[in-house]
Amino acid sequence: MVREDQYQRLLDSGLNISGLIRDLIDDHLSHHKITLSVSEETRKIYDQVVSNTGATDADLEKYVLESLKKLLRGRIEQMQNLEKSLKG
Repeated sequence: MVREDQYQRLLDSGLNISGLIRDLIDDHLSHHKITLSVSEETRKIYDQVVSNTGATDADLEKYVLESLKKLLRGRIEQMQNLEKSLKG
């Protein structure tokens, strides 16, 4: 049972409560889970998208995977540039 104050805060945030609960249940039941600390803006956008569009973390995963690959490529390039600067 959702408390009245929780219900009101969710409504005031423009969130679809059943969508949010489905996402939280999926997170709870997942055996492969990561936790990311994000900015307030990112969290608000995530909540809006997940609760109002029916999107799930599974839908988001391909974008996270691609971002992680780009981050790794960037870090490798930085390390290679550091190595080159140390040789000179």
